[in-house]
Amino acid sequence: MSDTQHPDSHGSLEPVEEPIPNPGLHTHTWRPTDVDDHARRRAERQVSMLFGLSALCTVAFVVSYFTFKIGDNWDTFAGLGASTVFLGVFLGLALLFIGFGIIQWARKLMGDQEIVEMRHLAASSAEDRTATVEALELGIDESGFKKYKMVRRSLLMAVGLLGAPAVVMLRDLGPLPQQVENASKGTGLNHTLWGVGGTVRVLRDVVGTPIRASDLQIGDLVNAVPDGIFQLHGTALQEAKAKGAVIVVKMSPDEIVSQQGGDEDWSVNGIVVYSKICSHVGCPISLYERTTHHVLCPCHQSTFDLADSAKVVFGPAARHLPQLPLGVDEEGFLVATKDFQEPVGPSYWERDR
Repeated sequence: MSDTQHPDSHGSLEPVEEPIPNPGLHTHTWRPTDVDDHARRRAERQVSMLFGLSALCTVAFVVSYFTFKIGDNWDTFAGLGASTVFLGVFLGLALLFIGFGIIQWARKLMGDQEIVEMRHLAASSAEDRTATVEALELGIDESGFKKYKMVRRSLLMAVGLLGAPAVVMLRDLGPLPQQVENASKGTGLNHTLWGVGGTVRVLRDVVGTPIRASDLQIGDLVNAVPDGIFQLHGTALQEAKAKGAVIVVKMSPDEIVSQQGGDEDWSVNGIVVYSKICSHVGCPISLYERTTHHVLCPCHQSTFDLADSAKVVFGPAARHLPQLPLGVDEEGFLVATKDFQEPVGPSYWERDR
């Protein structure tokens, strides 16, 4: 229509022009699925098949996750990591089939009516809001979501199964601490390679040579790792270094104010060994000030006094650096007599101390 009618002050109707001329609508062309019941059932099967394929790809994703090995001996496919290839392909296809299914559903089965709605500046009236709700309900009916049970069920299955990859991939966040504790292998948050196999030699980092106590001079600081670490590879090596890296410092024995208590031998002729991992958030530390025996973490400036049990003298760290009980073997090389007496690195909620 080109205009509408509103009552004037006398109650009679007078024409009111619309905001724009009514452009009119072309003659509607019905789709095959609108007039042919056989075509409509065929389209329903097609859409359901696409959603079903999506569900199968999601299941294949989960199966691939548990089937293919990753790590030092990866399964490969066409020269690439098989796990990466198949996880990416199956998850991509699962999402792609859902998209194709929705497009086909909209093109062939949802309502195909053209609607004209006049814009308004103020809030809609109660009648308009009621009409909107009715139109929404009509749209739901015309979408066929209630009518086509096969489409509805297959869509719900496909979308519902998409939660499975998210749940499965949560395993990649890492095992729980209590699931990896093994003192004999130095695993878990409470153990390191320093506690494996009795006394463990202290090796210079990178070069891997043992450190002779008599070779160190007062003021020296050496980055070191436990013996046996260079036989590891991959994630095992990274885990061992993340927990086992230490700093070896030599000072005059009379400058040592205190050790970390107990009956352990903590130093050898002024040589002390502390964890290199800051107890704040785990950054590696080695910025050493010889005159004060303070070591600084470069990340957040936590400062520890190595002459006084590596206690915190400044910064956000809440506890001292763990210290290694120290000794010398028959050849004069530094050895750790035991593992750290407490977990290294940042605090966490399951710490006993």
